[in-house]
Amino acid sequence: MKKRRQLLIIIIISTLVLLIWNLPSLQLIRYPLLLLGTWFHEMGHGITAMLLGGDFFYLEIYENGGGTAYSTISNSYVSQPLARALTAAGGLLGPTIAGALLIVSAKNPRSSAIALWALVSILIISLLIWIKSIVAWIVLGIVAILLVIIILLKKKNITSLTILFLGTQCVFSSYLQIGYLFTKQFERDGQIQYSDTQVIASYVFGNYWMWGLLILLISVFVLYKSYKYYLRG
Repeated sequence: MKKRRQLLIIIIISTLVLLIWNLPSLQLIRYPLLLLGTWFHEMGHGITAMLLGGDFFYLEIYENGGGTAYSTISNSYVSQPLARALTAAGGLLGPTIAGALLIVSAKNPRSSAIALWALVSILIISLLIWIKSIVAWIVLGIVAILLVIIILLKKKNITSLTILFLGTQCVFSSYLQIGYLFTKQFERDGQIQYSDTQVIASYVFGNYWMWGLLILLISVFVLYKSYKYYLRG
């Protein structure tokens, strides 16, 4: 009975996320979630660079939902080509990994509360240290305030549902922008820039669509395993 209820919750939340991303009338709700998804992506780049021994300077999130993380890996523990490829992959897999951790944490009230506190803490730290964009600062600042209010309410069900919703939205944000995985290059401010999958291919081997497919399959597998854990009795 409990597993059936959890499955129903997943279906409802997944449907809600899809509606938010596809209905024009829900633009007001979709926009902060779009910036939050970009935040996870760019933080994935920056944190990966730091884990490899590099430096994470700051990130920008643009009004249209795009973003850029500024980092260096000159002192990386691994070779420069591998470090650059891993840093690029960190942005693509960052939302999926973070989303999966949130979904797993939603399994019980205690882990949900811990996950929400951790998310708010990282979000606030990033606002104070790394985020330089005014629009992102305002929108994500409001998101952080709303999450703090949810924490202070101390309603276990609301906390768990919030974490599950954020985790699902986080993972789905990658799939709903799937075109980027299979894009070689794009134009920004009149300049041609390579996509993350093309950067990976340039520094290791293969081509952008091969890495796009591989990252997509990894993301699907991670999402499946996180939902399976959530549904486990």
